[in-house]
Amino acid sequence: MTASVDSPSQNQIYKVALASIIGSVIEQYDFLVTGIIAATVWGGVFFKLPALAAISAAIAVYGIGIVIRPVGAFIFGNIADRVGRKDAMVYALVLMGASTLLIGLTPSYDSIGVLAPVLLIVFRLLQGISFGAEFGTASTWVVEQAAHSKRRAFWGAWVGFAIPIGLLLGFGSVLLVKSLMTPQDFIAWGWRIFFFAGFLVAIVGIVIRSRTMDSFVFERLKADSATLKSPAYQVWRDMPLRILRTSLVNAMFGGAFFLSFVFGTGYMKAVGFTGTQAESIGLIAAASMLVFMIIGSLLADSINRRTVLLTSAIVFLVFAIPYFYLINTGSFLLATIAEIIGFGFVFGFGYGAIPTFYTENFPTRYRASGASAAYQISQVYGGGLIPIVAGVLLHAYGIHQAYIYIGLFVMVYAALAIAAILATPETKGTDLEG
Repeated sequence: MTASVDSPSQNQIYKVALASIIGSVIEQYDFLVTGIIAATVWGGVFFKLPALAAISAAIAVYGIGIVIRPVGAFIFGNIADRVGRKDAMVYALVLMGASTLLIGLTPSYDSIGVLAPVLLIVFRLLQGISFGAEFGTASTWVVEQAAHSKRRAFWGAWVGFAIPIGLLLGFGSVLLVKSLMTPQDFIAWGWRIFFFAGFLVAIVGIVIRSRTMDSFVFERLKADSATLKSPAYQVWRDMPLRILRTSLVNAMFGGAFFLSFVFGTGYMKAVGFTGTQAESIGLIAAASMLVFMIIGSLLADSINRRTVLLTSAIVFLVFAIPYFYLINTGSFLLATIAEIIGFGFVFGFGYGAIPTFYTENFPTRYRASGASAAYQISQVYGGGLIPIVAGVLLHAYGIHQAYIYIGLFVMVYAALAIAAILATPETKGTDLEG
């Protein structure tokens, strides 16, 4: 018999949605800012190597923070499904804030020698583990709290809203800080400001999350003593194919994200755009993404999840090569249109349904573990791999030919996502208390 735990009010759903978005904003802000700093600053600060080798080492350190995320998904998914969604989110934000601050405080190679890159690697691994906790558990927390709402996808999309908000803050802060100091000062100490700011925001997030209730769905599960001993392990034993199938959907979206903001900015510079132009186009795309995300979430509620996801995947499939062709023109207007369609719409519209899609595909007893595992492994073989392969193709074929091969490569991800969406039953109206 299910224990009595009251369904939350609209205001209580809002509070959980707000609490969930805090850590996700920090994650996206850090992703963008750390990527820029790793590529432009860390090589000279932390590595005593020739210029190109130092840059490669710095980017590799940045990359391990992505590769390690499935470990964070396992650890914190287990906590979320055994102890509580809220507690897991608080612990993750504590680790995120501490590791971010420690990166900002890490002395240079000139100060402490080889210990500098060693510390940087350790702190980046801890940061990556904390980020692995965020999306799946935050989505579970919010969507479960809104389980009885007719706007379940909309509330779940609040976790996704953090992505464009974090990007806008990241691009805006980089442009602002760079405008207030010389390049020498930025490399010497200015880059550390971003990590101190991330730590301060994390403290605010910890306070907000600590004062927020857990999802009533999980509270009912716990009241019935129905929690599992090892949920993160058991979901892999019970539902490995579901994890892998649903991960294919986000591999495409992760690829679109990394292709635009990891590879795309450098690609635009190679074509002839200035850094400021590329960053301005990124700001516009991020703003459009937020608008499309809201629209996508509302349509996911009024129509269904699969239609929204399929629409994004089909547009990505069709627009992959034209996206690069428009950027190759060197026209600011055409490149902006390319980013708005190929990134703002594809990613934003589809992400209106993604948080709810992952949450609704797993039962309560290991929902956070399953959603986190599927989402984070896709970040490795999708988001992490696509920009690397794109960079190799660009180097091999040059600007005027590489985009065709890059486009064909990402079209494979779009086709796999379409197949995975079609193979996954519609989840709108699913009883989340099962």
